[in-house]
Amino acid sequence: MTPKQLLAAGDSSTSGTTLSEALRQLSNWFPRAVGNRIERGPAAFQEPKREQKTSEHTKYPLRQLATTTERNFWELKLAEQPKSFWYPYSTLHNVAVLEELCSKAHVDLLELCRGTHGKVADIGAADGDLAFFLEKLGLSVVAIDNEYTNFNRLEGARTLKKALNSSVPILSVDLDSQFTLAAQKYDVIFFLGTLYHLKNPFFLLESLARITKYCFLSTRIARQTADGSPLASHPVAYLLEPRECNNDDTNFWIFSDQGLKRLIDRTGWDLRSYLTIGDTTGSTPADPERDERAFCLLKKRPPSFTANPNPVPAGEGPGKTTVSWDTVDGSIGRIYVSVNRGQELLFADGRRSSASAHWIETGSKYEFRLYNRDHTELLANVTVTRKTQ
Repeated sequence: MTPKQLLAAGDSSTSGTTLSEALRQLSNWFPRAVGNRIERGPAAFQEPKREQKTSEHTKYPLRQLATTTERNFWELKLAEQPKSFWYPYSTLHNVAVLEELCSKAHVDLLELCRGTHGKVADIGAADGDLAFFLEKLGLSVVAIDNEYTNFNRLEGARTLKKALNSSVPILSVDLDSQFTLAAQKYDVIFFLGTLYHLKNPFFLLESLARITKYCFLSTRIARQTADGSPLASHPVAYLLEPRECNNDDTNFWIFSDQGLKRLIDRTGWDLRSYLTIGDTTGSTPADPERDERAFCLLKKRPPSFTANPNPVPAGEGPGKTTVSWDTVDGSIGRIYVSVNRGQELLFADGRRSSASAHWIETGSKYEFRLYNRDHTELLANVTVTRKTQ
């Protein structure tokens, strides 16, 4: 059986499989042994050498499979189109880094992907290699890129999808527009190597925090300017000239280490784990030989919602409490109140604010509920009572 037939076989059979079953199926499809060296793009992207341990295969079960899969994908690609047609850089080498991020955070990559929404997204998918790899591991995946800036206008992803008999939807989305994504909610979004191609990275990360619980993010960062001015300790971003980096006018913002971390915090995320590869001592915004990439595992920060004081002190006349909230992701929140499980009434709204309730009576329960703007998702709630004496 040819590699193309093996890759195309039985997509439906992997849905809902365990990790061990998925690995066994992929191992059966790709039996050839592979080395530890991962081929990729420019030398700056080479993964730093790490001490090999006998337990590495158990600790990072997807690493070798991703390498083998990438080689087989290339066999399929070259059977369809010449090498110059395809996105030139490795994408599946990122799987090794993602597993290391998960190990640092004490979580399992595939378990994160198998959450309550049953779907993950690969944004900035290039030729779709990562999306198709994850599909073969039993995940429901959406591949997203902008066909007008994609290396081959998404024809590569469409061609590989057909060759693999894949069910992965391929969406063209302009992430610098007021975009919407089809599923609206994802368990994990993979957002690798795309942030510095966007005009408004703050808007994008804030928007992603509204539709996913976890995000794997990678982007280029810089520790200094080309003339040696330090950047690393300052929360800043460097705006590239149109052709300054790789002769590519879709490159915009190169963050410093602290700038990226502040951006993450300001857009509603907690940084669960973080590592960098490439030139980790003297990286600059544009030099291809001084390229550093930051990889992050992000978890959406929950909204803040409190009532103070609670319980409200006893006293004459109605009591008072102040309700404070922060949706964290920049979205509008709507606060409703229900008295003694009665009808909800709109109390306040806004992204981040406080409002006082001056009518808290002894013997009643006041449930304040923070919803999204459409009043379709309960984000948080708090019940307020008043002391009897």
